[in-house]
Amino acid sequence: MHPQLNDILAAVGRVILGKEPQIRMALACLLARGHLLIEDLPGMGKTTLAHTLAQVLGLEFRRVQFTSDLLPADILGVSVYDRNEARFKFHPGPVFTHVLLADEINRATPKTQSALLEVMEERQVTLEGETRALPQPFFVIATQNPATHIGTFPLPESQLDRFLMRIALGYPDARSERSLLAAGSPRGRVEHIPPCADAAGLIRLQQAVLAVRVSDALLDYLQALLDYSRRAPQFETGLSPRAGLALKQCAQAWALMEGRDYVIPEDVQAVLPGVAGHRLRSAQGGAVDVAALRDAVPIP
Repeated sequence: MHPQLNDILAAVGRVILGKEPQIRMALACLLARGHLLIEDLPGMGKTTLAHTLAQVLGLEFRRVQFTSDLLPADILGVSVYDRNEARFKFHPGPVFTHVLLADEINRATPKTQSALLEVMEERQVTLEGETRALPQPFFVIATQNPATHIGTFPLPESQLDRFLMRIALGYPDARSERSLLAAGSPRGRVEHIPPCADAAGLIRLQQAVLAVRVSDALLDYLQALLDYSRRAPQFETGLSPRAGLALKQCAQAWALMEGRDYVIPEDVQAVLPGVAGHRLRSAQGGAVDVAALRDAVPIP
């Protein structure tokens, strides 16, 4: 593994105990220049993971608590008339940062959720006819409570598709939970973790991801996965071309984390649940079986 990536994973792992697979998936998502959705029950460490990733990567971090009365201007910013200068002056919202944590994103109304569509896709904000670029790199890390919880608004497909990956943390194992209970809340330790990278260093790692080779045979495998998802009767809707690009980018990031400059089918299979799980719809309702997609398409 790239030495710097190993340091990043180790630093995050000292705060988020016993969740190495989820941490690796989250880092792969950011290396692929994607936005991350963390869905789980309250109290599982979703917000702590987002804050820890930003701290370890040396990125500016801002958190917005999404509520039903949150307005788009509360996120994007607003122009206010300045009497001294006799003109409107733009006051940037919290979105003008490197990492925006949209905490409990599905508690905001669809109108407010939609304010993030351009931000996540174009990495810019257009207000009152003027377009303003966001800092680079830029990520949205959103947390989401289960849709069955009171006071939640389901994310529309267009919003879900903007997230490169969705992961869940789940309950810790017994050993990790014992260590957590002994050490106390990890929130206070996050700000004291020394950064292992900075914005410029992360951009260089992202460029290294783009240089990871993807063979023609591997592209055939990716296309076979996309085609099966669209034809299989167990899926109501298949994976879009954007999902195919997301799968390729995440597999490249995973290969880099494994210390390779080329992608193998196992890289694709490793990131498939995080990339495809929130994009597929089961024809029978209920949870989507991504493993069925993985097992149905033979490795070339």
